[in-house]
Amino acid sequence: MSAFRDQRGFTVAEVLIAAAIVAVAFVALGRIVPIAGYAVQEGYQGSTATFLADQKLELIKDLPWVSTPANDCLGISASATAAPNVPAGATCTLGATTVNGGNALPWEANAITNFNGYSRQVRVTDCGSGAGCMGIVDAGMRLVTVTVSYTPLTGVGVATAPKSYSVSMLISQQ
Repeated sequence: MSAFRDQRGFTVAEVLIAAAIVAVAFVALGRIVPIAGYAVQEGYQGSTATFLADQKLELIKDLPWVSTPANDCLGISASATAAPNVPAGATCTLGATTVNGGNALPWEANAITNFNGYSRQVRVTDCGSGAGCMGIVDAGMRLVTVTVSYTPLTGVGVATAPKSYSVSMLISQQ
């Protein structure tokens, strides 16, 4: 019995200090968890946007663009904000579909099936005109830029401005 008489318990002050430390830790954890959740969501949305841009580039790089006969399914954008169209004097023949010069290309849809909240824009720049593309001036090259936009979540809801990811590739005429 004498062994039990020498042991002491916690004093009220020690218990209150420990409770205060635990309370501060829980408050800090309560503030960090939403931020961590936002960071995970932001990473997911950014990865999805990059995947969707790469997916479109993979489709585009296999499109026919040959000079004889003039089959140009890659197209050219008239401006930095315009979708690509079949150039004048050429046609685009994909399978049973033929599109005449000046018209929209059949593959250039901005809507992305099964990915609500994401939109995609494709711009094709002719490297043979003007300043060229990334320092390359060659009529047999085009710069394709795919931009995927979405509205990210924040710690307090949906952001007011969209966020975008762009992927570019130079493509040469076949």
